[in-house]
Amino acid sequence: MSVDDETLRRGLDLTLDATDLAIGEKIEGKVRDSYLPGDGTRVLVTTDRISAFDRVLGTLPFKGQILSQLSTWWMQQTADVAPNHLIEAPDPSVVIARQCEPLPVEWVMRAYITGVTSTSAWTHYAKGERTFCGHDLPEGLKKNEPLPEPILTPSTKAEKGGHDESVSRATLLERGVIDEATFDACQEIVHALFAAGQRVCAERGLILVDTKYELGRAPDGTILLIDEIHTPDSSRIWHAGSYASRMSAGEEPESFDKEYVRRWLAKEGFTGDGPIPPIPDDIRVEASRRYIEACETIRGEAFVPNVEPPVARILNNLGVKA
Repeated sequence: MSVDDETLRRGLDLTLDATDLAIGEKIEGKVRDSYLPGDGTRVLVTTDRISAFDRVLGTLPFKGQILSQLSTWWMQQTADVAPNHLIEAPDPSVVIARQCEPLPVEWVMRAYITGVTSTSAWTHYAKGERTFCGHDLPEGLKKNEPLPEPILTPSTKAEKGGHDESVSRATLLERGVIDEATFDACQEIVHALFAAGQRVCAERGLILVDTKYELGRAPDGTILLIDEIHTPDSSRIWHAGSYASRMSAGEEPESFDKEYVRRWLAKEGFTGDGPIPPIPDDIRVEASRRYIEACETIRGEAFVPNVEPPVARILNNLGVKA
């Protein structure tokens, strides 16, 4: 990995946990703050906040830069698979995108049965359930094993402070969350994107285990990929080289995603409710190291963190006066 421990620890004091930019209406998400300047674009600022179990947990050094740059790379690579909202990336943590109306569904693709959250396929399977989001699962699966084929397991988008719910296509249609034609069009898009992501990751010695996509509708009616794609935040990514040996030893796969932080929190007794345990600096640094390793492995080039104060840098790169 190209970033040394000293730089990562320096980054602990440079994290971007909030923004307040005078560039338009602000919409705050768990990780991204987006702004609507009113010109048909959306300015997305990827902060260093980390979320899991539907809660914002704190920050990781350089996380926003890693996610923004890796997602931009993926959107450029998959533009021929599905259209996306990307226009340009004027700053390491900022993307200017086409303004879209986000669809009220998270499109979760899974190729393995795993996870520790309440919405994970493994949590349901371990309880004895053999149907998940409308998909019948075979008997005898062990945690972290591949599914017979990748499946789409949509999730509702909970209000801030609530928990997402994994649901079936039929349930979404019955509730009127989305219409049939839109669901089917989105399903085709995310299956194609996931297949492309699996192929690229496999070429780099990685396993794209599962991921979630956000889709939106542009003013002309086109459905576009929005938000991010195939990052360690939205995806579970394992090291292919050690997968078999770790499975044989009964160990968790070697991961390059926020599952590392989830597992630490779960060991501390936190799975989404109650007070959030403070995440030690050592855990934060190690999590960032894994994010960077995934970014570098996928892109095939070194990640170079920007160590300028983030707010001033962003304003300067957007041409906005402080």
